[in-house]
Amino acid sequence: MQAQQASVARVSVMDGAGVEYLNAVDTPERPRVRLPTGSSAAVREVISLIRQVADHDSTVLILGESGTGKEVAARAIHDLSPRRQRPFVAVNCGAIPADLLESELFGHEKGAFTGAISTRKGRFEIAEGGTLFLDEIGDMSPTMQVKLLRVLQERVFERVGNHVPIRCNVRIIAATHRNLEESMARGSFREDLFHRLNVFPIEMPALRSRLEDLPLLIRDFTSQNVAEGRGQVQLSLRALAALALCPWPGNVRELSNLIERLSIVAGGRTADIADLPAKYRPADWSSQWVAPPFASEIAALDTAVAEKILLEGDALPDGTQLLPLDEDADGIDEGVEIQFMDSLATLPEEGLDLRAHLLEIERKLVTQALARSGGVVAHAARLLGLRRTTLVEKLRKLGMLNAAMGAEGAANAESASED
Repeated sequence: MQAQQASVARVSVMDGAGVEYLNAVDTPERPRVRLPTGSSAAVREVISLIRQVADHDSTVLILGESGTGKEVAARAIHDLSPRRQRPFVAVNCGAIPADLLESELFGHEKGAFTGAISTRKGRFEIAEGGTLFLDEIGDMSPTMQVKLLRVLQERVFERVGNHVPIRCNVRIIAATHRNLEESMARGSFREDLFHRLNVFPIEMPALRSRLEDLPLLIRDFTSQNVAEGRGQVQLSLRALAALALCPWPGNVRELSNLIERLSIVAGGRTADIADLPAKYRPADWSSQWVAPPFASEIAALDTAVAEKILLEGDALPDGTQLLPLDEDADGIDEGVEIQFMDSLATLPEEGLDLRAHLLEIERKLVTQALARSGGVVAHAARLLGLRRTTLVEKLRKLGMLNAAMGAEGAANAESASED
């Protein structure tokens, strides 16, 4: 009996692809659940919210840029919920013409309109007892917003061509890449519908804000490609460091596409910077290119380290090394060696908070770069091997943006007065 209970215990495990799953044993009662991949604080916060809301029927609104994994989060909520044995039905509201979306959601009767040659169930009926995922809800027309609001309020809908009300029992999870508050201000999204949907919001982080997850994500996508019959590709540390410098406007989906391409052109070997498409190579790349510290730290973060962080919180495995900037260096010029500092690479007897430790290193390097550049953010970004916009985003994350902008303004004003 105890063995049977242990077989369905809720435990977190990592599979060979670096993807966290809930439940080591796949059972009808508790199947393995795929959660968003990553060990960063932002992803662990998302996973925590998913677990908290899953057991409840509350409406969830998932926000985030395109390609951040909103449907992965929605499916995880469903798979962890009491509705897991019932259907998960996804509808992309932005991909279906407005005049067809009503029929798609609510169904229609035979002869309800030209081309309706038979009665057809809508997604609400198909998802009965389960979860209906309304993706790109921000693209829904005003007319459909009114009809959806009524269903959310009364849990009743009507098929097109029939006035008989049909009661529904579905959980609603909605998602959008749009800023719905701005859409409300413009009058393109109803405020009452927003408040109906915004019961439990979850913000999916952009990939550029969680670059420390790159090693796990790449291993995840590599394993997926191998399972689909493509070659297994490994990335050199330099290639991974180069990817850490990219802005990733397409987020995780863009990274997935890149790894699929590399698995075709570089399957079975280690891919270096030369194997990356031009847009992913550093502008000053050459065979002697040396990665800046921030990118090197990410490249050196082994997936085993990330897994341990994910499963054990702040634990730091032995041998973890960080790559600080040499204080005597004038910048990240070609051929400059980035040396290890023993004091930063040694784990104290009492342990440490790895995330806080990394943030403090990053803060010191950024502060040094700003000091050497006279407060000019663009020059500091060049010293760190970053784009100016990337450094501005990093300053915002570190709580240094206002001070940096003030210093840059003062520096510019002083320069203008001298002229």
